[in-house]
Amino acid sequence: MTKSLIACHECDLLHQVQPLPEGGAARCVRCDALLYSQKKDSLDRTLALTIAGLVLLIVANIFPFLAMKSKGLVRETTLITGIKGLYLQGMEALALLVFLTIILVPLVHIAGLLYVLVPLKRNRVPRNLALVYRFIRSLQPWAMMEVFMLGILVSYVKLGKMATIVPGLALYSFVVLIFVLAGAAASLDPRIVWDRLGES
Repeated sequence: MTKSLIACHECDLLHQVQPLPEGGAARCVRCDALLYSQKKDSLDRTLALTIAGLVLLIVANIFPFLAMKSKGLVRETTLITGIKGLYLQGMEALALLVFLTIILVPLVHIAGLLYVLVPLKRNRVPRNLALVYRFIRSLQPWAMMEVFMLGILVSYVKLGKMATIVPGLALYSFVVLIFVLAGAAASLDPRIVWDRLGES
């Protein structure tokens, strides 16, 4: 019986879970808060966006991020060389933080999503589904690519007076990656994961 009940996140009123049409939403009868919704093609969309995110992350780490032109000299940088530069300048803690938030955490998040979504797409339940899914949900606040992009924009404005800044392919990929991962997070219906776990 508890499987068919859901508590309102705002007022704690219990409701019986009812099947919804595609795109429909259930709201609390007491406070009108959103209880759950039936997202259209949630699994397929999230999987497609996650795969696209993996490709974009690889491109963002392989190709030049920015190039500086000054007095005929051109210097290209990648994400890794930028982190290495911070480390060599004695800012080890900052270099580690940047590495974690813009490379490692997004990579682990994408890999975790693929670990969960690919078997579900094939009507299978991966091992330790609940543990992995909770872990990747807890990682979301640590992926701070938006903050990194704000820092890049500030640096772009400041360095623009001293040299010509040329955005690289990796920068464009990084910007698109931010929106793709946000779209993947928004399109995934957590109930699909928990329902499949309950059926196993």
